[in-house]
Order: sequence, then C-alpha cells, then structure tokens
Amino acid sequence: MNDMKDFSEFEKKIGVEFKDKNLLKQAFIHRSYLNENPSLGLSHNERLEFLGDAVLELVTTDYLYRLYTDKTEGELTAYRAALVNTISISKVATTIGVNEFLLLSKGEAKDIGKARQYILANTYESIIGAIFLDLGYEAAAKFIAETLFPSLKEIISNRLWQDAKSYFQERSQEYVGVTPSYSVLAEEGPDHEKHFTVGVFLRDELVARGEGDSKQEAEQDAARNALLAKEWNGHDMV
Repeated sequence: MNDMKDFSEFEKKIGVEFKDKNLLKQAFIHRSYLNENPSLGLSHNERLEFLGDAVLELVTTDYLYRLYTDKTEGELTAYRAALVNTISISKVATTIGVNEFLLLSKGEAKDIGKARQYILANTYESIIGAIFLDLGYEAAAKFIAETLFPSLKEIISNRLWQDAKSYFQERSQEYVGVTPSYSVLAEEGPDHEKHFTVGVFLRDELVARGEGDSKQEAEQDAARNALLAKEWNGHDMV
C-alpha cells in the first residue's frame, strides 16, 4: 500500500471537513507502515487512538445515561461495553470505508483476520481523536452519534449486551426444560490461527451454528444465533 490516497473522499463519506488534513491522514497510519516509510514525516496513530478511546467512552456514557433514565449502573455498563467493543466498532469502521484508506505495511495489509478487526477498531478511535483535536468535542460526538449509535438498536433487541450462552440456557430451561450442549463441528487453519464452527444442541436438535477464532467465541455466536432461531431474544423484555 502507499500513502497516495485521497483522504478528501473519506471526508465526504463521513461528512466531516478537517482543517488540518495531516491529522486525518495520521489517524490511518499504522505503526508497521512507518517501518517501510520512515521519511513520511508523520507519526503513527496510537496517541490519537488513546485520545479517541476516552472521547468515545465519554460520549457513549453520556448518551446512554440520558437515553435510559430507568436503567441501573450495571445495565448501562453492559450496554456501553457491547456498543464500544472491538467487534462493534470494527463493523462500523468497515461500513464507513476505513479499510480503503488504511496505511499498513505490506505484511499487515495481507492480514484480513482478527488482526485486521483490531486495526479497524483502533483506527475508528484514532479518527475520533483526530476530529476532537481538529474540530472539538461536539464534532466528535456528532460523528460517533451518526456512525455508531445506530448499532444500539440491534444490540438491545438481540440482547447482544448480555452473555448469550447464559441467556440461551435460561430460556431453554424455562421454555423446554433442557440445558443446551455445544459441540465443535469444524476446525480450520493452523494451530496459531484456528477458526472454529460450533453447533448448539437441545437434546438431539441442532438449533444453530456459530463461528469464531476460539471455541468460546464460536459458542457465544452459536448461542446468539440460537436465540434468533428460537425467537427467544427477549424483544418484550427490553
């Protein structure tokens, strides 16, 4: 990859115009890229990520506090954790086209697995940090509200804020008197980069499958899919 990217296209995409264009570019610079481009004249994005992470947490906390006036601290914390975790914000980063503008080393550019997910999430936070520095808190809050907060509806309606395995077990025992069991259906990849497919069963019934880079992750995914398949995802309980 090279740095000959038109970041004005990204500005148009997110509806934000930077005064300091280098600040936006810096938000996309992964540490690995500087190893191959030492004369770039800009630093990597880790300090911006540090700042953006704090802004993201404050903006999200403020939003949830005002939106859910009847929820406890514990519930709000769970909502926030689901909203700002790596999976959620990497999905948002993908949706707004961050992948197309990343400045990575040749090695990192080839990795499209979990490592890329972390890079996307970190870059999203870096962009928030850059907006905050360049345009202030309100602009950063607006960007977060427009890009991330629409995900909250799915998180709440599908109870993604709750441990899916625990919730599916509760529902299974309540509705059919059965404790779910999990079984690995497939394993792919080398030892250091396994990918698992897991099935969740009620007695002999395969209710749903799930995937992940660990058995635990795949089981959680299977439980979430099972809640949807059984329509036990608690729409009436939120």
